[in-house]
Amino acid sequence: MQTINNILVALDLSDIDETLIKYAAYLADSLQAEKVYFVHNIKKYEIIELFEDELAELNLEEMIGDELNETVAHNFKSKVEWEVLISNDPYTESLINYIVNKYEIQLTLVGNKNKVKGTGVMSGKLLHMLKCHILSVPKNIAPEITKLCIGTDFSNASRKSFVMANFLRKNVGCKVKAMHIYNVPLQFSPYLPKENLIPTIEKHIEEKSKKFIKRLKEYGDGIEFEIVPGRSSSVPENLIHQCLKEKFDMLMISDKGGNTFSSLVIGNVTDELFNEDLEFPLWVCK
Repeated sequence: MQTINNILVALDLSDIDETLIKYAAYLADSLQAEKVYFVHNIKKYEIIELFEDELAELNLEEMIGDELNETVAHNFKSKVEWEVLISNDPYTESLINYIVNKYEIQLTLVGNKNKVKGTGVMSGKLLHMLKCHILSVPKNIAPEITKLCIGTDFSNASRKSFVMANFLRKNVGCKVKAMHIYNVPLQFSPYLPKENLIPTIEKHIEEKSKKFIKRLKEYGDGIEFEIVPGRSSSVPENLIHQCLKEKFDMLMISDKGGNTFSSLVIGNVTDELFNEDLEFPLWVCK
């Protein structure tokens, strides 16, 4: 049975922390989580050489811990148990991965800070390292899920997105729509006539979608499916455009895929979306 018992929230003392804490409270209540861990890595080594004398007289871990505990207490409007974890590790991604494994985390929240490259804890490395769901949340987003979009390529790997979306739908009551973006491989068009190429591909996708929906069984009940031609834009660009156009509160995708014309594979569509400056949360299913 699908559950989200333990949630990790990566904080970095920036103004996006408040958004992450409030979103975590919403999910913790909605998904009936057992505990939420708020994690901050100080990276003291970055300033120790410049301020060695000043830092020698300060308990930086305790000071930052007190500040974060106060911030969480003020913004985490949930009865779910929570704890602040402070560390001083040179590698934030490795630290988060260690905590995910130690505390059996099912979902990790990170801030989408791609407008400011090189800042924050959000990193593409986490996408490859963590063995739990990852939710990237932009600043000032409202903590609610009323309309959820699933990006799918009809592969077996993308089925887990529907399992998780069904879990969310039961707990938050959101509407769910699945979207498949396909691109016609135009590099073959000089050798294959378009009047044959495009209809053949469309027929292939239609048949694959029907088989996929049939395999979903109860996880596909009540979900609207839409197949969208990619035309000149890439799959990530089209997914972003459709989500903004239809005002979805969240985009959910699997970490891997395997479709000939629109695969969602780490390093491809999923990786590109994870590193985009999105205006909506992105949930990557592991």
